[in-house]
Amino acid sequence: MKDSGGLQAVRVRIDEIDEKIQALITERAKCAEEVARQKGHGPDVVYYRPEREAQVLRAVMARNEGPLDDETMARHFREIMSSCLALQYPMKIAFLGPAGTFTEAAVTKHFGNAVTTVPMVAIDDIFREVESGSAHYGVVPVENSIEGVVNHTLDMFMNSPLNIYGEVELRIHHNLMSRLSDLKSIKKLYVHYQAHAQCRGWLDAHLPGIDYAVVSSNAEAARCAAEDEGAAAIAGEKAAEIYALEILASNIEDEPDNTTRFLVVGNNLAQPSGQDKTSLLVSTANNPGALHKLLKIFADSDISMTRIESRPSRRGMWDYVFFIDIEGHVQEPIVEKSLQRLQGEGYMVKVLGSYPDAVL
Repeated sequence: MKDSGGLQAVRVRIDEIDEKIQALITERAKCAEEVARQKGHGPDVVYYRPEREAQVLRAVMARNEGPLDDETMARHFREIMSSCLALQYPMKIAFLGPAGTFTEAAVTKHFGNAVTTVPMVAIDDIFREVESGSAHYGVVPVENSIEGVVNHTLDMFMNSPLNIYGEVELRIHHNLMSRLSDLKSIKKLYVHYQAHAQCRGWLDAHLPGIDYAVVSSNAEAARCAAEDEGAAAIAGEKAAEIYALEILASNIEDEPDNTTRFLVVGNNLAQPSGQDKTSLLVSTANNPGALHKLLKIFADSDISMTRIESRPSRRGMWDYVFFIDIEGHVQEPIVEKSLQRLQGEGYMVKVLGSYPDAVL
């Protein structure tokens, strides 16, 4: 069937638009190179500016008129920015490996594909990799909407000099995968403890009594299942692709809104973006009313607290510290004054970082 004249005209128009888009991307890339020349080189030069990227992506979403949805449009711009930044400063990002983990997916969502990803065995390895300068930034999981906080990540901030430089929210979809073709043949399940908890209802219904082995990550589960005949794993689609496994059941998480929050850690401090969050570590003597006084300081300043968690300080029995997220940037006067009040009341305050709210 021959194309109609109208269809051919549309295709010609698409070709013209593609040429313009390509020319504009090239122009933007040249501007990025000029930015690098203007900034120069040196250990104190900061190329990656999360607050600037957040502002650009928010503007993209605000002016979007469809038919593509806001997030789809923003993801396209994310990749353009990622490629342009790589021209200025190729970055290495450490993440919880091996390849195919949800943490790696969070890296891609936040930084785009034009970065070098460095898989690490454990969360503390990610911190050390960034602290030593072997990686520019690291991405670590901090909490899940179902299972709560990742305590190991919180504990690392007690002694680490790293700052929180950004956050990523990732919808988590778990899949059962194997070299086998049916559920009845599965004898063993490799699974990360968080994935097991998030899929407990489905597992009880479809694989009751299955023997399982807890591993360090979802991708590691997939790798083990690929090497163990008769085994299966719970992991993401990317892991199934990497380790050549067949997905036997998709989206087996018990809660459809299952979301994990990740933090970007680095040696720099982000500047205000206009829509920010500040993370704090606060400790005080174990006195009556100490927590009430802490909360009242933020309430009196009309500062919204979005999260508070307590963890043992490891300095003495029943001694705790509080991990707190508040809205606003530490450079904003109202936030700065509140932190001064906390210190005046005898609290020890460590600012873990101020950073843009997750955009995508």
